[in-house]
Amino acid sequence: MKRKTVLTIAGSDSSGGAGIQADLKTMTALGVYGMSVITALTAQNTTGVYGILDADPEFVAKQMDCVFTDIFPDAVKIGMVSQPGIIQVIAEKLKEYQAHPVVLDPVMVSTSGSRLLKEEAMDTLCTLLLPLSALATPNIPEAEILSGISIHNKEQMEEAARIISQKYQGAVLVKGGHQTEDADDVLCQDGKLLWFHGRRIHNPNTHGTGCTLSSAIACGLAKGMTMEESIRQAKEYLSGALAAGLDLGKGSGPLDHCYRI
Repeated sequence: MKRKTVLTIAGSDSSGGAGIQADLKTMTALGVYGMSVITALTAQNTTGVYGILDADPEFVAKQMDCVFTDIFPDAVKIGMVSQPGIIQVIAEKLKEYQAHPVVLDPVMVSTSGSRLLKEEAMDTLCTLLLPLSALATPNIPEAEILSGISIHNKEQMEEAARIISQKYQGAVLVKGGHQTEDADDVLCQDGKLLWFHGRRIHNPNTHGTGCTLSSAIACGLAKGMTMEESIRQAKEYLSGALAAGLDLGKGSGPLDHCYRI
């Protein structure tokens, strides 16, 4: 049986709620075959990140070679990449294998507030990875960093999406989940703006929401859906995983990725 395939390039989350683990659960739930390239090991749980051990860049390259020369992915999702050397080899390999579409979740800060992207890696991410991405999915704090403007309302979300999209020549989805009144996101693609309205689900357990959404979008693109269709089905899946009300851990707990199974 032929099945669509998606590769996630991200960090491992020992508590299973975010990163590689969230990505693979999402891919399984959405009916695609998931593969992984691990960029870092993290010692973390629902209360915070307590240690990061980066993979060797050469080993990241070797993982990518193994995937692309055997089971070529129909889409790629990139999550946590915390140092310039790793970002560089990822960009080189994506170009070498002409991988597309690429969904980039520019993970800079974890849900618990821990910084995951080293300062010196920020420029490398912007210079090398953003231009290779079909879609970037920053949350509001990340969109502020990437656009250089403060975001306090919907107009500023639109402005930030425009700035980032124009600067890096790709589609950008600015996620409004960090604003308390709604879960609305805005897409800027080819200079056009489109709002995706989401219902705010009152669930304090939001560990891994960003990883999950970007992976779900990559699944849609792998299946041949348009960008708009991919985002809509991803938001619907994420809402269901939040609404399922899984309650684990002492901090911001994980979603129920397998609520449909």
